[in-house]
Amino acid sequence: MIALSPRASGTRVKRLTRPLYLYAALEDFVLLYPVYALLFADHGLSVPEISSLFVIGAVCGMLLEVPSGAWADAVSRRLLLSVGPLLSAVGYALWFLVPAYWSFALGFVLWSAGSSLRSGSMEALVYEELDHLGEAGRYATVMGRVRAVGLVAVAAATAAATPVLSVGGYFALGVASVLTCVLCALTGMALPEHRVASARHEDASGYVAVLRAGLGEVRDNRPVRGALLLVAVVTAVWGGLEEYVPLLAAATGVSEATVPLLVLIVWGGVAVGGLLAGVANRMPVRAFAAVLTLASLVMAAGALTERPAGLVAVGAGFCVFQLASVIADARLQRRITGPSRATVTSFAGIGMDAGTVVVYGVYAALSPFAAHGVIFALFAAPYLCVAAALAYGSAPAPPASTGSR
Repeated sequence: MIALSPRASGTRVKRLTRPLYLYAALEDFVLLYPVYALLFADHGLSVPEISSLFVIGAVCGMLLEVPSGAWADAVSRRLLLSVGPLLSAVGYALWFLVPAYWSFALGFVLWSAGSSLRSGSMEALVYEELDHLGEAGRYATVMGRVRAVGLVAVAAATAAATPVLSVGGYFALGVASVLTCVLCALTGMALPEHRVASARHEDASGYVAVLRAGLGEVRDNRPVRGALLLVAVVTAVWGGLEEYVPLLAAATGVSEATVPLLVLIVWGGVAVGGLLAGVANRMPVRAFAAVLTLASLVMAAGALTERPAGLVAVGAGFCVFQLASVIADARLQRRITGPSRATVTSFAGIGMDAGTVVVYGVYAALSPFAAHGVIFALFAAPYLCVAAALAYGSAPAPPASTGSR
């Protein structure tokens, strides 16, 4: 770690955050996102076939998480952050150039591969670059903003997709999505990376050594295992529920045209949660546990009202769940002590994916017997358990380093 004056440190942090925020915006400003299911349906795929594509993507993502995380520890993380969007671009190009089930499936494989290269690599690069500047305590703030920027980009892409589709069809959406990915890859090359060459192991034996080191830290480091579990739980539950927010909004009795507005309220809460993560990261553990408890109860109460105004309460709950996800990630990064940071972080990705699948399954099983509002309220229970564990059953997280200001 090097000592820098507050002004010099702030300047060098901006050299990281400026391209990082642009990268986050371009990564999620993909015009195909809101309508790719319609693209599949318009080319003759049935609902089961479309669902099978989602499964292919999810399974590939889970299988590639740890291998790609170890690769990120063995080679340049900046390189992988640049290659990842290019793989996604090839997948999107297949979708609109040769639309068929096999190309859609291959596109999901490439998309998952690209996402896996970025997952873990970004968190590790950001944390170590901030630590290099003596600013590791700003990690939660920076990553919270990254997630907020991504959500705004998704909303902007959703708004832009309709006029572009009406003018140029799926071809125009596909071309725009590919170009965005290429720009994202170029932006990735502008990210700073000060990891010394000796920390890399760019051969097969080095890759195996990095993978073993990561597996060993997860196996032997109990605080790391606890932090991984925390990341998986707090992120997977609300991340899975988010897919059902439109159904919850529709269940309030509003018109179809009003549903996107209610969904936008919840998205707004999630974005605000990302922006507030840095402030919340400085809260005492028990104080934050109390906030998480209150947010869980507010979310449940809002969902149970079955009224449009209840979505405001759901958005408030999701706001806290989002910042809890960022804080849990920061807690994990502080507890990793070995050289395989991206490898260890990738286990959190697997946990999140697996947890989200569980949420989907439970939601589907409960849906014939309970209203959407009731199911949302029931999913407040995991957060109440997390809050109780933080307040009474877990040792407080080590304080974040404030760094020089």
